[in-house]
Amino acid sequence: MNELRISVAVAVALAAGRPVVALESTLITHGFAAPLNLDAARRAEAAVRAGGAEPATVAVHDGRLLVGLTDPELDEIARAQSPRKASRATLALALAEGGWAGTTVSATMIAAHLAGIRVFATGGIGGVHRGGASTMDISADLDELARTPVLVVCAGPKSMLDIDLTLEYLETRGVPVLGWGTTSLAGFYARSSGRTLAGSVADAAAAAHVAQSHWSLGLGSGLIIAAPLPDAAALPADEAEAAIAQATRDAADAGIHGPATTPFVLARVAALTNGRSVTANLALIENNASIAAQIAAALAE
Repeated sequence: MNELRISVAVAVALAAGRPVVALESTLITHGFAAPLNLDAARRAEAAVRAGGAEPATVAVHDGRLLVGLTDPELDEIARAQSPRKASRATLALALAEGGWAGTTVSATMIAAHLAGIRVFATGGIGGVHRGGASTMDISADLDELARTPVLVVCAGPKSMLDIDLTLEYLETRGVPVLGWGTTSLAGFYARSSGRTLAGSVADAAAAAHVAQSHWSLGLGSGLIIAAPLPDAAALPADEAEAAIAQATRDAADAGIHGPATTPFVLARVAALTNGRSVTANLALIENNASIAAQIAAALAE
């Protein structure tokens, strides 16, 4: 693929069989306001390196799908004006248009698979939006998880989603969702969503074993490892839910739909929680990156 550019650091790590973890870039372009967006990206990369793996932040720039950004490139995308949000449906358009685009979970999974990277860390996955049973507002992340064999470490579906419908969709599409050390599904801002999963993994070796078994069967889909965020940064579940419900109503009242919904709701929740949701978001991103590095290392062994 001529459009694919793998950085030297990532290419060397892959060639040597060392662990590599893919990271998305919509957290930079649409998740956090500057300068916190750059700080979040660097924290994620640092957590991957501390876990013994090579970070590969993915983005689109001037007709190239970049797998592994240099530090100057991280700084540049963090300062980009009105970057596109690239998913499976808009990835080719983002490549054709030029400029910077942040990659969502779906686009990052595509890039990771093309590059030969098996583990990806993100904050939370997209899913079925509240009211999705009638609006059909369903993230492309779910179908990507059903078709692309990459293990995704996250803090569960983003809390503004319909968690139950998202889990039903993932089960129907054959995507394993396993808890990290617990069968309680992580609740993004809160440690638990109140939903119970079919299984869990105790550590990185167990996660790697399940992933290898899943892929050896030729099932072709990704896997989700849902990790609760650290206690110190978590919001009480009722407070998080109240803020999300209010932010979701505000989005509907403002006529916000589609890809613009998540950034709007995240910003509104941050305001409603006096910034504590931002602290939680940063903590879960670092935590997921650290866990993903451990799993990538176990797979590399």
